[in-house]
Amino acid sequence: MSALAPRAEALGGALPPLLAAAEQLAQTVMLGEHGRRRAGNGDEFWQYRAAGAGDGSRMIDWRRSARTDGHFVREREWQAAQSVLFWVDRGRSMDFAGGADRPPKGERAQLLALALGVLLLRGGERVGLPGLPARPGRAQVLRLAAALAAEGAEDHAAPDLAQVPMHGRVVLISDFLGSLGPIEGAMARAAARNAPGVLLQVLDPAEESFPFDGRTIFESMAGGTRFETREARGLRDAYLSRLAERKAQLADLARASGWMFRTHHTGEGPQPALLWLYRALERR
Repeated sequence: MSALAPRAEALGGALPPLLAAAEQLAQTVMLGEHGRRRAGNGDEFWQYRAAGAGDGSRMIDWRRSARTDGHFVREREWQAAQSVLFWVDRGRSMDFAGGADRPPKGERAQLLALALGVLLLRGGERVGLPGLPARPGRAQVLRLAAALAAEGAEDHAAPDLAQVPMHGRVVLISDFLGSLGPIEGAMARAAARNAPGVLLQVLDPAEESFPFDGRTIFESMAGGTRFETREARGLRDAYLSRLAERKAQLADLARASGWMFRTHHTGEGPQPALLWLYRALERR
């Protein structure tokens, strides 16, 4: 670890804006004590429960039991670390920004993922990305930042969940405007590992409102698709219908898999989305 940390620090030095923004964003979220609220091996008291069959005499809290006619067991909170695997879409479609007053979708996705990673790592969790094994510690933040900066060549990337941790959690962040087949496959692989998760869709406000009129040329970010029309306004209703259908599909996928789904717009501040991500992972 001593040899890895300096290399990670040097690598992270090339990414100060993203790191600084993620750290600052994480600081704005007041989350309180991080815990599991499940019975198990830990140091924090959770609750008393009535003793039952199979509870030996050494498990009884005799001081608490002396105040009543029954016997009570003192349960402690489960503190085992949890592994969380992130996948952040780095396809070229995530480079889109509909205005100079807001960031590209990919930049916001990176910020949210890294800030969430900071929070989880501070809580003792293990966090990883495809190709980057889940690990704890400060050095992992720097590795995450470096890995998140990688860019893809296609318009829409496909999630790689070959290393889903058993009983872990999964975070998929994308605009989800490409084929849903790879998303469904990734969620099925996660389900096979008993690893539920969350879907966060990141969209630019222009993708929600379709504010185009008259002659317009639509071109994919990778340049593979190009469409020209003289009446862009006439496409608005059909486009909004398709977008609503896609959101409904994502919500249905999440519901059927025990996941959670939300759409975040780059015209909004990142704090609500970060808090939602954290609470969605911590829900029971």
